[in-house]
Amino acid sequence: MSGTAGHSGGPADSGAAREPRRPPAVTAPRGRGPVAAALMLGMGLVALDSTVVSTAVPQIVGDLGGLSVFSWLFSGYLLTVTVTLPVYGKLSDTFGRKPVLITGIVLFLIGSLLCASAWNMASLIAFRILQGLGGGALQGTVQTIAADLYPLAERPRIQARLSTVWATSAVAGPAIGGLLAGYADWRWIFLVNLPVGAVALWLVARNLVEPTPARAPEGAPARAPARVDWPGALAVFATGALLLTALVQGGVAWPWLSAPSLVLLGGAAVLAALTVLIERRAENPVIPGWVWRRRTIAAVNLSLGALGLLMVAPTVFLPTYAQSVLGLGPIAAGFVLSAMTLSWPVSAALSDRVYNRVGFRLTAVTGIALAVLVLLAFPLLPYPGEAWQPALLMLLLGGALGLFQLPLIVGVQSTVPWSERGTTTASVLFCRQVGQSLGAALFGAVANATLGARLGEGGLDDIDSLTPAAVDAAVEYVFLGAAAAGVLALLVLLTLAPRRFPVLREDRDAR
Repeated sequence: MSGTAGHSGGPADSGAAREPRRPPAVTAPRGRGPVAAALMLGMGLVALDSTVVSTAVPQIVGDLGGLSVFSWLFSGYLLTVTVTLPVYGKLSDTFGRKPVLITGIVLFLIGSLLCASAWNMASLIAFRILQGLGGGALQGTVQTIAADLYPLAERPRIQARLSTVWATSAVAGPAIGGLLAGYADWRWIFLVNLPVGAVALWLVARNLVEPTPARAPEGAPARAPARVDWPGALAVFATGALLLTALVQGGVAWPWLSAPSLVLLGGAAVLAALTVLIERRAENPVIPGWVWRRRTIAAVNLSLGALGLLMVAPTVFLPTYAQSVLGLGPIAAGFVLSAMTLSWPVSAALSDRVYNRVGFRLTAVTGIALAVLVLLAFPLLPYPGEAWQPALLMLLLGGALGLFQLPLIVGVQSTVPWSERGTTTASVLFCRQVGQSLGAALFGAVANATLGARLGEGGLDDIDSLTPAAVDAAVEYVFLGAAAAGVLALLVLLTLAPRRFPVLREDRDAR
């Protein structure tokens, strides 16, 4: 990635070789607005369905049964979204973004319709997995098209909008699910996706226009059609499925050192080695070696993997803390967490004013350093404290993480040409999702160990008075672990990420 200097994201980022003159995705004469609206609708669908089922579980189980396996309503969906990200990223680079996005929306809508018609828990879980197949295409391709549509100077604005939609949908999901299950029927949780997804599908089909690939010169041999590395895709899917199943279910459905965990982790290791062999020999690999050989991409992947791990602390454990320690109700507890969703998109939208001056890496370093300080401040909160105190920390944390995440995503997307952007974006999102699964497993074990030790000291007779203090201690340890993940991201950026991102020159003539 070397070459003459070109357009950059700021004085600290250098230009690299000129991007091949294949124009990015463009819109019809109506402009980019309709496509941007479709992207936000698609992002909202994926984020909403990650959390919307949680508060409707009692009604679903009461209707369909299957209490022992209901957790797969969440993990089945999230697993499928995660493991398909690299596959869809490569497909979008090979065949274009539009067919992949349309396929994803259609699969998601079919899955939603089938979920609403499920007759038992097994069928509902199967249809949730089908939903996840569509969700994986939506999540990765939406981010890639956003980078295609908007030049570097405008990307923070669209990424901030997508971040706002994601955060709002994820936080509002439990409330929406509870309302629909309580006042209508749980099947409406999936039926409401149909009109929203139909609008997104119509907007994409009508307004997103991608350039046709350049034809071979006259007299030159015709180019062979691109081959899909299906063995590699299957190997990536199987490896990710085993690994994430072990992380999600370990310590929950079975003990960590039990036979199921060891078999799944061992199988994932064997399949990972097999995947590497397949990808090395593949003509057009799903996960090319350059994803990890290039310092910038590898550093961003690892940093956002640490972000996924870090995010488990506020999103999973803070609502429990707010209810058990602060005595808040579920809705008020959600508002404590939602403070983060207010500052994150604002900070992300303004981050370009920082990285245009100091560069992508230094901006991200500043953001994650501030985030570590905020996470370390959480154990210093008084016990039991007031609700505004953790809410203030979440407000500060959102601001810091907006300054950290968006410059890395925009920066890494700007270092690769169109033909590599889908794969690069998918690898970043995949690492973040894997980090989230790892964080849930790791911090869940930390919290359970702390709670067990506290209850052991006080005895079962005093469990009511010990529970708030035990939860407080457990969540404090979790936040310290999240701070450690932030330090890991900081070290990765300082030691592995180049000081100046090798940003490609923008092809402004295509816009």
